[in-house]
Amino acid sequence: MADVDLSKYRNIGIFAHVDAGKTTTTERILKLTGKIHKTGEVHDGEATTDFMEQEQERGITIQSAATSCEWNGHRLNIIDTPGHVDFTIEVYRSLKVLDGGIGVFCGSGGVEPQSETNWRYANESEVSRVIFVNKLDRIGADFYRVVKQVEDVLGANPLVMVLPIGIEDEFKGCVDLLTRKAWIWDDENDTTAYRIEEPPAEMADQIEEWREKLIETAVEQDDDIMERYLEGEEPTPEEMKACIRKGTLTMDFFPTYCGSAFKDKGVQLVLNAAVDYLPDPTEVKPQPEVDLEGNETGEYAIVDPDRPLRALAFKIMDDRFGALTFIRIYSGRLDKGMTVLNTFTGKTERIGRMVEMHADERIELDGAQAGDIIAVVGMKNVQTGHTLCDPNNPATLEPMVFPDPVISISISPNDKGASEKLGIALGKMIKEDPSFRVETDEDSGETILKGMGELHLDIKVDILKRTHGIEATIGKPQVAYRETITQRVEDSYTHKKQSGGSGQFGKIDYIIEPGEPGSGYEFESKVTGGNVPREFWPAIEKGFEKMAEHGVLAGFPCLDFKVTLMDGQFHAVDSSAVAFELAAKAAYRQTMPKAGPQLMEPIMKVDVFTPEDHVGDVIGDLNRRRGMIKSQEPGPTGVRIKAECPLSEMFGYIGSLRTMTSGRGQFSMEFLHYVAAPRNVAEEVIKEVKEREAAK
Repeated sequence: MADVDLSKYRNIGIFAHVDAGKTTTTERILKLTGKIHKTGEVHDGEATTDFMEQEQERGITIQSAATSCEWNGHRLNIIDTPGHVDFTIEVYRSLKVLDGGIGVFCGSGGVEPQSETNWRYANESEVSRVIFVNKLDRIGADFYRVVKQVEDVLGANPLVMVLPIGIEDEFKGCVDLLTRKAWIWDDENDTTAYRIEEPPAEMADQIEEWREKLIETAVEQDDDIMERYLEGEEPTPEEMKACIRKGTLTMDFFPTYCGSAFKDKGVQLVLNAAVDYLPDPTEVKPQPEVDLEGNETGEYAIVDPDRPLRALAFKIMDDRFGALTFIRIYSGRLDKGMTVLNTFTGKTERIGRMVEMHADERIELDGAQAGDIIAVVGMKNVQTGHTLCDPNNPATLEPMVFPDPVISISISPNDKGASEKLGIALGKMIKEDPSFRVETDEDSGETILKGMGELHLDIKVDILKRTHGIEATIGKPQVAYRETITQRVEDSYTHKKQSGGSGQFGKIDYIIEPGEPGSGYEFESKVTGGNVPREFWPAIEKGFEKMAEHGVLAGFPCLDFKVTLMDGQFHAVDSSAVAFELAAKAAYRQTMPKAGPQLMEPIMKVDVFTPEDHVGDVIGDLNRRRGMIKSQEPGPTGVRIKAECPLSEMFGYIGSLRTMTSGRGQFSMEFLHYVAAPRNVAEEVIKEVKEREAAK
């Protein structure tokens, strides 16, 4: 494969709030770049990148699809990311493999709760972005208001590059401030046709005012150009572009465009901006490499086809053609038939077929190299976040961290034949989504699904029913409670068993005490003088650790406690690792009930948007749900309420919020931390657990 010019590559993601028009924007880009001839509409359920039935029905993108296309001699690899909070993990994964992004905001809805989370993630990942204010043809759209929201709500610096001509029904084009030319789209039948002409005379003052702002902000990137500008010499278009590119790459500002993706207006300018201002793979900070133990080596995966291979599997999809592993190649090259090492499993795999994806079509490839995003067919043991590298020169790219699930439901297939199908289907789904977990409840044999929120699990159940044809009974959602202790207890336990042959003996003196919040389980041994030989310490540590999975109140995992082994006794013949492990297990059962056990519940960070006239109702309702209101921020279209609420009180919240706000309220929710549950709540939960146990 001939060497490609990496400066002509753009790996970009399109991300936004639900319903801001992300997928429609992606559709239009694919159409304009000549990949699709008939455009699918999301609201008809026909978008090319949303090919799962669930996506077409709900009109949301659940999986990010990677697609390649060409524009102005550049190759764009586009990743369409989901906007819904239960899928932020997808956004997070995508951001890791992107170099730049297009943030889409709705012209009437503006900056919505979810946009803020995604924007924060993108800031943390240091991804340069251009902004596209979409849906300007919608009633209530206001470009200037959204620009102001980007400043106020996101604390970002939008660099306005175009001004809209007309608004709502009258919206027909944009003025490019750099050239002072108007782009007009007025042929309703052929929306790719536009003409460039002089802007409307009545906009002259406005154009000059915004153009001056644009130049003043841009020239700050270059002292020479700035000095000349202050002396009255206007920079050339080339100099302007160079300044804007520089500021975009350092995230000093975000070039801001507007249009209507649905009406195909203004998307060309955004594509030009992606080529002109977003970074190529060599212009972003290279990924740090870590050794196989997880320590940073100080080396980086520099984008260069001649260096050792470093690639990251960032997504796994199962489609009708088989399992696809999406891979971003950071350095080196990947060829068909090559053997690569998966640093997570320590096993090597052979690369079979490689394809470039275009939504759900594929183009076969023989090889790919640094900077590419491709898919490999039929990899066996690769999961999301695994690094593939050169077996002779191994290194790991920093692994992705996935949050722990906070909600679970039980699922039991309706007939015998379905349970085998269920196992296979769940296996595939875990591979595709690392924030989704599956466990089997040993006592009841039930299968438990765990996820990030109600919607997350809803969709998983839907996929099981529809994609895999599994009819099952679903339990009601259960909160992932935890337990902890509140008091320090010194105690001692002796395990001895004598029944012919060799016996078992182990005595331990220990302290169990509460740990720092978030510390998990800690173990320390202060035994001196060999009363408990060192080789038995790991067994004692393991005994307590195994027991910590089941708290003494209601069997939930126990968090944040520390065990210190102070002293003990052993017997030269009868002591063994097993004896000490059993001693530790019994010690846990003996001492934990004395240590003031307490139930902990997950608290969620809730961000609600409501029209002004319903604020009272929403706050009253959150208070009834034991919520703590943290802040209220009035905005142009309503009020944002930030609160912290226990997850157990938030089931079905979307329904009540819609009822209270006549369908206009929105909210997003993410896990914050665990806190002690109030006594009445704890008693209720413990009682429920006991009843369930009894019923079994």
